[in-house]
Amino acid sequence: MSDATELAQLIKLAQRVVVFTGAGISTESGIPDFRSPGGVWSKMQPIYYQDFVASRDKRREAWTRVFNKTAGWVGAKPNAGHFAIADLVNQGKVTAVVTQNVDNLHQDAGVPDDKVIEIHGNASYAKCLDCGMRHELEELRAPWEADEEIICVNCAGLLKTATISFGQAMPEDKMDRASAEAEACDLCIVLGSSLVVYPAAGIPVLARRAGAKLVIINREPTDLDTYAHMVLPAEIGPLMGDVMDELKRL
Repeated sequence: MSDATELAQLIKLAQRVVVFTGAGISTESGIPDFRSPGGVWSKMQPIYYQDFVASRDKRREAWTRVFNKTAGWVGAKPNAGHFAIADLVNQGKVTAVVTQNVDNLHQDAGVPDDKVIEIHGNASYAKCLDCGMRHELEELRAPWEADEEIICVNCAGLLKTATISFGQAMPEDKMDRASAEAEACDLCIVLGSSLVVYPAAGIPVLARRAGAKLVIINREPTDLDTYAHMVLPAEIGPLMGDVMDELKRL
């Protein structure tokens, strides 16, 4: 039996599937990861949340990275892995997509916003740090080009991309929702996560402890491999494409 067939059978038998995605699914779309050699943080230092809030120079540096697309987190296209997940969500098989990624590719592939739990935020728009109002990035380009402070039109609070920066508190509501989804599922599929960044990496652990089957698809070994029912060191897009073909036959 092929890996694709075995995984397709697990999905078919499951009642509630949670998908947990990391950088590995998006590197196949050309988005760099964070920590590997050649990744984002090997090329530039992260700007800590406290420094962003305290320093106009750090804010200017952060916004320059956004508008120069230095980090390369946005602007890519979804790949076969993203589209396979969207298909499973729209079939009602996947109840939630918990993602460490900030690239908006799950939504771009067709996953409804309310099915994506972005525990590290989203780089494709900005939010006010005071009132929480959403601002589209293109609306902020003019003040950046004029070297003005980028502030909220509603309350004049500081704006920042809607990512969770180093030193910034994790979103409790999203972590709580992700935890609840993990504990309610009967199959958790990890796609492209090294599972070393906590507390996010604790989500698949919760699913496993609650009795769900755990599948890990990642090119490199993870610390949870011995904990999983199935481990596949495969390219995500091609494998998930094959899985979807197999599901049509079952």
